[in-house]
Amino acid sequence: GIIKVIIEEKLYNEDFVAHRALGLEQLEGHIKSFGLRDVEQATWVPQEQIEEAARLYAKTTPANIQCGNALDHTINSFQTSRAICILRAITGNLDVPGGELFATRPPVTRPGQFMLLGEFPRNGESAIGGEFKLAIRSAFIPRQSLVKAILEEKPYPIRAGLFFATNPLLTYPNATETYQALMRLDFMVVADLFMTPTAAIADIVLPVATNCEYDEVAPYPAAYAALAYPKLVNPPGECWSDMRIINELAKKLGLKQYFWDDETEALDVILQPSGLSFEEFKQKRLLKGNKEYRQYEKDGFRTPSGKVEIYSKQLEDLGYSSMPFYQELSHSDEPVAEYPLLLTSAKEQPFVHSAYRSIPSLRRVRTEPVTELNPATAHEAGLEEGNWIYIETKQGRIKQKLLLNAELDPRVAVASYGWWFPEKPENLYGWSESNINVLTRSDPPYEPTLGSTQLRGIPCRVYKT
Repeated sequence: GIIKVIIEEKLYNEDFVAHRALGLEQLEGHIKSFGLRDVEQATWVPQEQIEEAARLYAKTTPANIQCGNALDHTINSFQTSRAICILRAITGNLDVPGGELFATRPPVTRPGQFMLLGEFPRNGESAIGGEFKLAIRSAFIPRQSLVKAILEEKPYPIRAGLFFATNPLLTYPNATETYQALMRLDFMVVADLFMTPTAAIADIVLPVATNCEYDEVAPYPAAYAALAYPKLVNPPGECWSDMRIINELAKKLGLKQYFWDDETEALDVILQPSGLSFEEFKQKRLLKGNKEYRQYEKDGFRTPSGKVEIYSKQLEDLGYSSMPFYQELSHSDEPVAEYPLLLTSAKEQPFVHSAYRSIPSLRRVRTEPVTELNPATAHEAGLEEGNWIYIETKQGRIKQKLLLNAELDPRVAVASYGWWFPEKPENLYGWSESNINVLTRSDPPYEPTLGSTQLRGIPCRVYKT
């Protein structure tokens, strides 16, 4: 909708588009296929606000758009992100001071070189999630594709699972189906710092070292900078780093040729382009890429044409839309009398995903999971702030505590994400009591290129426990 206003009112950067982009004509034709009232109906954002936002963004130079999980968690994730990239481009906000910086990566080995996809390519016909052609080009497997492969034994049976830094019972869509899949595995190993619900059903739990108990280059993969995190103390007992566990397991499996005698040798491989060893890097501490604006004037963009490709021939050749489009939700995702509200979620500041509920100081900040409602919505349902309430979808039911928020649209419920209860060891730490993924589905429709599921905007109802 914002693109439509900017194009029709000629608010775009004509010089940039003329010299650095391809496909404006196709975009102009594409936006004629819908009106702003269509956008208003789909998004609940009034047409007047769409127009105001478009003019504000187009006339503010430079400008920057920050994106996050809310875009990733729908069946329109890829196309929405494409549309935002096009919006950035047509307004000339790419790689300019104050705009969308194309930071040069620090001189480290790219993560893709460790994936061995050249030596062991993923075959779309026999790979899990192979129908998603952009996912198959990386090492990414949609979560629901893994779960369904375990349950259905297609495209092949999966008998064992090794899980690092993850808690699928809380973080995968359709938690009930995820539980069934994990229980079906013949052998399951979890490497973690804490006993989580997922760790509780494992056959073996491997204790892991935490930060500063092993040498590390972080963050890795590094977008803008790489930092040296040297080991400060030895890990307690039999705790190993994830790298050491993987490296030693690989050697036992006969894969030593792809790994190292000692896992710390991998750090030198990561740093190889910099000419530094990890010991030398510990003194330097920081590697940054060069800050250089408008690099495209010298090197062009990383596309076949060297320009911003608004119209994507590459996507068209893969069988996808060459222009970004909005995929209508199915009727099961529309509010109905029985489920009149739309459910979304929010991460809470003290925690990271499903982690750290076991740390007392953080639990004092947020002691219990909460669902936010507009006061008018709560009043109509006979609810008061502080009530424990049920949140129910066609998929299941959980309970959280009610928090009122007058800023919310009355048609929306915002539930907490990632909740389990370390203080309740019974029933796998109450994994299903307040877990929002008990309410989410893992069935189609999916985002066709990457396999995203609809994790937000789910019809629900609320009532007192």
